[in-house]
Amino acid sequence: MGQRSFLRYGMVGGSLSSFMGNVHRTAIGFERDVILTAGCFSSRDAVNLETGEALGLDPARVYLDFSEMARVESERDDGIDFVVIVTPNNVHYEAAKAFLEHGINVVCEKPLCIELDQALALEKLADESGVLFAVTYAYTGYAMAKLARQMIKEGKIGEVINVNAEYLQEWLLSQVGDSGESLGTLSTWRTDPNKAGNSNCVGDIGTHIESIVSYMTGLEIKRVSARVDRFGHTLDLNANILVEYSNGCPGLYTCSQVSAGYGNALAVRIFGSKGAIEWKQESPDELRVTLLGQPVQTYYRGTDSIYGRAAQVSRIPSGHPEGYYVAFANTYKIYTNAVRKKLNGEPLMAEDLDFPTIRDGVAGVKFITATMESGRKDSAWVEL
Repeated sequence: MGQRSFLRYGMVGGSLSSFMGNVHRTAIGFERDVILTAGCFSSRDAVNLETGEALGLDPARVYLDFSEMARVESERDDGIDFVVIVTPNNVHYEAAKAFLEHGINVVCEKPLCIELDQALALEKLADESGVLFAVTYAYTGYAMAKLARQMIKEGKIGEVINVNAEYLQEWLLSQVGDSGESLGTLSTWRTDPNKAGNSNCVGDIGTHIESIVSYMTGLEIKRVSARVDRFGHTLDLNANILVEYSNGCPGLYTCSQVSAGYGNALAVRIFGSKGAIEWKQESPDELRVTLLGQPVQTYYRGTDSIYGRAAQVSRIPSGHPEGYYVAFANTYKIYTNAVRKKLNGEPLMAEDLDFPTIRDGVAGVKFITATMESGRKDSAWVEL
């Protein structure tokens, strides 16, 4: 068959009106040798067909059912090399399972699924089938998040002794004190327990905190103690979470969708025995590093002081801000390179797998599950 230079991918979910569908397609578009060739974009047939036509797909490869898509694409000589799942949370498990069972590589939006037993089942299937499975905790794709990871791994700030992280938004603030379940024009399926699962705020943004702290530090959470606030609604709008890691180190996470004045304010502060590192998603090209006895230093993406993976994924010169789309694009750059090497029979090295994997997806579901349980038990400690 020869060496593969380009890849074909399919998408489940992600109709024209889907914010995340467009984010994923735009990010993958940074890689010119990766082509969208198939899709099942909506459970509404008319919307599905309209999306396929707008995206220029062969009508024969716009499927009305993702299970049929998995089967047919696996049988084609020119079938897709991986699928991207951007549906509501409640569809993730069945969609991922369908493609895993046909040996097709998977990229799935977070959280991996809504039940822990589902997450573990997908992990087992992925291991058995040997596919490459990514979960798009895409903030780990930012160059300076990768620099933070490398500096911490090199011991620049010594042993991690405390973690403080927050993710603050205001988009549901108007719902505080509203006892109704109509969450206004900004609301999406995320506030519907039938589609989002047992969590809104923690499942949507709190899980990003868990992911990026784990990515930067390598720490695993042992147990959590959480105060979860619903303000009269079925699902959570706010949570404050005490964390204890497996090495005994403490942490504090705050996630909120009712914090006035904040748009998408993810901030991570890692404190070590020799210094500290701070990174904020709303100014992602900067990394603040404080070493014991030295002045505070700010590292800027794209400059000569940046090294390692952070330098490799930097796409444009310093001073030209890189942002959200690029973080996704960097994740896809690394993932698609791994898929290409796998198809070409080349060995995969550790650096080829520098993307959130099925293991990270399972860790996220464990975190959400334990946090919700702790909230129900009056902030009792719950082990993951």
